[in-house]
Amino acid sequence: MRDAPSLAIVQALEDAGARIVAYDPEGMDVAAPMMPSVTMARDAYEAAQGADALVLVTEWDIFRALDLKRIAGSMSGKALVDLRNIYPLAEAQDAGFTLTRVGGLGS
Repeated sequence: MRDAPSLAIVQALEDAGARIVAYDPEGMDVAAPMMPSVTMARDAYEAAQGADALVLVTEWDIFRALDLKRIAGSMSGKALVDLRNIYPLAEAQDAGFTLTRVGGLGS
């Protein structure tokens, strides 16, 4: 966990003034003490509630099966940053998201 990319991402977002709410199905107990300013959610849906943006940093199977329309409907903003290229562009757009992915994949 000490070298996890999520730590650098969280730090950069916080430095830019973001308030972070996070969820990880496996790493919450280890991550929480390392990121005391981060609010830990019970699930992905709680983490997204009222958020301006959703950033997918890990590729657990649970994140591959999210109801994107439900998530988008609970958010204030509609930015989805998919760092694992989990969601196709059309699926994200159909849910109402503006999708940003690594590698510039089109569809």
